[in-house]
Amino acid sequence: MTSSGLSVSIDTSVAHPARRYDYWLDGKDDFAADRESADAIEKIYPHIRTSARQNRMFLQRAVRYLVEQAGIRQFLDVGTGLPAAGNTHQVAQSIAPQCRIVYVDNDPLVMVHARALLTSSAQGRTAYIEADLREPQTILADETLTGALDLAQPIAVLLVAVLHFLPDDSAAGAAVKSLVDAMAPGSYLVVSHATDDLMDHGSIEALTAAGHVGKTDTTLRGKARGRGVLRRTGDGRAGIADRQRMAA
Repeated sequence: MTSSGLSVSIDTSVAHPARRYDYWLDGKDDFAADRESADAIEKIYPHIRTSARQNRMFLQRAVRYLVEQAGIRQFLDVGTGLPAAGNTHQVAQSIAPQCRIVYVDNDPLVMVHARALLTSSAQGRTAYIEADLREPQTILADETLTGALDLAQPIAVLLVAVLHFLPDDSAAGAAVKSLVDAMAPGSYLVVSHATDDLMDHGSIEALTAAGHVGKTDTTLRGKARGRGVLRRTGDGRAGIADRQRMAA
């Protein structure tokens, strides 16, 4: 399916990370399977809603910094998720209306809502690609991206709460490297990732036993393993910090 095609296959009987995340953010675009999965995780790890909201705030702070301090006017937001308050283009264009944003997600429901709700300012532009991070070359070659963004100019690539759905470190690193290699000098990479550094062993074991952590769902990576993934880009300057401490 091309990014301009109609999405027709939405399986609401199976929980999807984007819709589960929407539920934790008090959104309305989720289904019974999503809520059941989200509630099961919250029962084991009661801080998950706070974590989801903190992650959303991190995205907004990062975008604000990139526009105000770094002068970025182009964004590639991969793993967009369902629209919620303070989306990338809303934050960016509230500061610089000419900002251009391309949203990418592999969930058809996300794309349906994105095209309907994520509308640009008159001076800027928003565009949407239904694609998977595991196929970065497909994203980069899409005419929607090349028509909206100038890859010869600095860009910010946002991988916010998405890399932990790629369980293989090599595949995750390769996907990031492909995107970074296409970025012009002066560009930025923003990543947030679920970690086991701040979780107790009991919660990790319970989430794993229930299938919420592991290859079929979320892969938790600590700082050391996260650095390993990012170092595959060939840039040793990647910094990793606790999001809660960054907010302090």
